[in-house]
Parts: sequence; structure tokens; C-alpha cells
Amino acid sequence: MKYSDLKFGIMQKGKRNLITDVSGVTVGHCTLSDGVIQTGVTAILPHQGDIFHDKCPAAAHVVNGFGKSAGLMQIQELGSIETPLILTNTLSVGNAFSACVKYMVQRNPGIGRTECSVNPVILECNDGFLNDTQALAVKDEHVFFALENAGEDFKLGAVGAGRGMSCYWLKGGIGSASRVFERNGEKYTLGALVMTNFGTLCDLTICGERVGARLAGEPEEAKGSCIMIIATDAPLSSRQLTRVTHRAQSGLARTGAVTEGESGEVVVAFTTANRMKMYEPVWDHKILNDNQLEPVFRAATECVEEAIIRSMLEAETVTGFAGHTRTALKELI
Repeated sequence: MKYSDLKFGIMQKGKRNLITDVSGVTVGHCTLSDGVIQTGVTAILPHQGDIFHDKCPAAAHVVNGFGKSAGLMQIQELGSIETPLILTNTLSVGNAFSACVKYMVQRNPGIGRTECSVNPVILECNDGFLNDTQALAVKDEHVFFALENAGEDFKLGAVGAGRGMSCYWLKGGIGSASRVFERNGEKYTLGALVMTNFGTLCDLTICGERVGARLAGEPEEAKGSCIMIIATDAPLSSRQLTRVTHRAQSGLARTGAVTEGESGEVVVAFTTANRMKMYEPVWDHKILNDNQLEPVFRAATECVEEAIIRSMLEAETVTGFAGHTRTALKELI
């Protein structure tokens, strides 16, 4: 099975087939791979300007809340994001939060003094099978490295925050995909980035084929988590973005996920259109009519599905904490 031979959905892919096909979005990694330390940081920058004062409309949706992410409550309340999105392992959320604050204060010295505080968005999965999470290996410099080295081209698989992740009892990690579509003569892009750490092998489904059922022995527990980030340049409101986040679960389910009780599936969506400028008294935005959203919903579903499988096919086998190993899907096949 080759990734290039697989057909995910019916829509046209973006130029890179990455979330960074949405103009202005960049992604950076810092990968920590040293014996029992198999973890890292992945950073997503929504645009290249001052995001604190020039916020992106956003929405967050918790499919199942067995997780420790930070910043979701304010996204749900205010409908915007004002920092980069930082992905890491569960026990490093605190360190990543502090590092993100330092990064933002360096660029906006008024935060917490002459201006309001800031809402870092930190998203996590538990990579404790392959990584010694108690070591708290993720430090400020690792977050800064991921942020400062973010670009349009980035690696997928067992890299960055995805280094120690497991998916369908195989090697998981970071995946991405994108779609382009037209509405009213305008061309738009939607992309997704996922961090995969969930599932049991017998459920694994690729392009509708129950691949895992042929590869698995006895069924294992399916607990775990998946972080799904959706970006678009379509002019949507935060309410409409909430509707988009709900479609991520359709893409998740297409790969065979059943969302167990001890799983943390979290979706954050944002648009680079319709910036929310902090000191403008009135926002005058153009927004797509709700009856124009069908391709947006389909794009979100297809991108999440493809990104999840891509996170596995792009990963290599990793051995880490306590000698635990997760085999790469491409090797098993």
C-alpha cells in the first residue's frame, strides 16, 4: 500500500496537501528523540502578523473531554484565537503555556500591564507509552525553536509533538491535508493538521477498507486522543466555524475511531479571513451564507480523514520508554 495510490474523498487537493496551503499559515517542529525521551513540540502560526491585536475568528469543539488542553474555554466564549497553537505531550502543557506567554510578551510588552492578559492555546496527547513523560523534557527553548522555525513546508509522521504518539496501536504522529474549492467565483482553501494517539488496530479503516481487521490479533483497548486543527481562508463567522469543527468527527470516524470514554478528541478551527482587530469599535465582515457551506463541511471531513492516515504512513517505527516499540504502518503492511 502506497500513500500515492490512495484516494481520499472527491475534492481537489491543495498544492502541498498541507494545512499551510492556507496562505499565511506556517508550522514548525522541535523533535526530542533520545532513548526514553520521545516527544516534542509542534507550533501552528495562523498568520505572520501581530495575532494578539489582529485575532483570527475561531471555534473549539470537544468531542470527548478526557484531556488537559489549555485555552479552549476562551475560544468558545469569544470566538477568536490570539496566539500560535502549541501541541505537545500531556504533562508538558504547563511548560508550553509559560513558554507561549513569554513568546507573546516579547512581541507585545503591554500584555498583563497596559493591555489585557493573553490566552495561549496548548493542545496535548499522552505519549507515555513511548516517552518518559515524568522527565518533563519539553522546555522553553523547544517551544521557541518550533515557533521560530515554522514554515510552509514541514515534515509529517513521528516528528515534533507527534514523536511519541501511537495510533491504532501502531506509530502515530503528525498528519496534514488540504482541499480547494470555489464559491461564487472565489477560490478558497481548507487544511487540517492532526496529532494522532488513539484507536485499536482491528478498527483501522483506510479509504473504506478494513485494513486493521486483517492485521490485528486480539482486540486491544481503543483509548487515546486526537487533536484536530482546521484552518481556512473562507470568510466564516465563529458560529460557522463551530459547525465546521463538528465535521471533523466524521473524518475521524472514517478511519475507524469509536471515541472511547478515556479519549480526548479536540478540534480547533480558525479562518485567516475576517480579522478581529482589538481596538476597532465595529467589525465589518463579509461572511459566506450558510447555504454556501457544503464544500467547507466536506473539505473538513476529507482533510481530517486523510491527515490521520497520513500521520501513520509517514511515520517510522520508534522504540522508547521501557523498551516499548510502535511499528510503522508502512512496515507492517
